[in-house]
Amino acid sequence: MHPAKRIEITTDSIELAKILDGLHKAGVTEHTVIRNVVSKSRRIEATELDNVYVIAFCLPDKVKTVVENIRPILNKFGGACYISDALEIRSVRCVASL
Repeated sequence: MHPAKRIEITTDSIELAKILDGLHKAGVTEHTVIRNVVSKSRRIEATELDNVYVIAFCLPDKVKTVVENIRPILNKFGGACYISDALEIRSVRCVASL
């Protein structure tokens, strides 16, 4: 197992391209996007189905660059980003191809 960082972002779907561009510029090229997310926080309740949830993983040394790229977008357009520790299990043997 290898240490990794889990990046979870909830934001308006209109900002999705900017968020993904920020991740890619930080070297985080793989992600998952879940559309039509409903969320609620202390500040705002987003009940419309135009929010997205982005989850990505990166090496710990890329987190600073991710934050530098994502924070301005969230500050301008809103949203939330959480970064936490994770462990990655790298699988190099694909038995499906045997």
